[in-house]
Formats: sequence, structure tokens, C-alpha cells
Amino acid sequence: MSESLVVCDVGEELVERLTKFRLRKETNNAAIIMKIDKVKQLIIIDEEHEDISPDDLGEQLPERQPRFIAYSYKYKHDDGRVSYPLCFIFSSPVGCQPGLQMMYAGSKNKLVQSINMTKDFEIRNTEDLTEEWLIEKLRFFR
Repeated sequence: MSESLVVCDVGEELVERLTKFRLRKETNNAAIIMKIDKVKQLIIIDEEHEDISPDDLGEQLPERQPRFIAYSYKYKHDDGRVSYPLCFIFSSPVGCQPGLQMMYAGSKNKLVQSINMTKDFEIRNTEDLTEEWLIEKLRFFR
């Protein structure tokens, strides 16, 4: 028997925190890692990081549990320009519990829409989150 899909809520506090994060003035890489509180069926902040590279961020993610990441990245374009795209990364590792994976997958779109994210990426292995991977994904948005 299959479990019914649970779409978790995105609290107003989280939306406010992510909006403030989007408007930050700092020029370093930073991340907010989010998880689902299964009891409350609510997306919450798990960890926050300042001055973290994509490679180091990948090392902070659990290997067998999904996570949502809002990542502000200092992107140096080929022509010398610098921008600070806000990326949404859904880490959905192979081997995590199917029910948990479904809960995250079902909640992802609601979170992305709540915070108006346009650069939406997914990884299936935490080791895939590298600077090279992120630069390749961002090239699409020139």
C-alpha cells in the first residue's frame, strides 16, 4: 500500500528569513540548508553557513537524507562581470527512505514558489555538488 503524498507547509518565518537572505549585501558565498520537521509537517532551517564553497557545502549535506538549500554564490562570468545568483538546490540522495523522499519531492514546488526561486537544481549524490557542477548549471542563465 502506498503512502499518501504529504506536502509540508512553508512557514511565514522561513519565507521572511529567505527573503532577507535574497536581499543580503554581503559578497561571499552563503547557504541556508532546510529540512522537513516530519511531526509538524513544516519546512524549517537546519543550518546556515557563511563563506562556504560549493564543495564544502556538499560535505555538509547528509548522505542519506534529502535537504533543500538556498545558496548565494559569487559567480564570475567569462567576460569579467560578477553576479550573485540565488540558487535553489534540492539534494535527494539515492538510498534515502522512499516515504521521506516523496515528502520532500512533494513539498519542493511549494517552497520554490513561496520564495520565488528561478535557478532550481537537483542533485542525487552529495558528492556531485561541486563548483564545476554549479558553474555548468549557471551557464544556462547567461
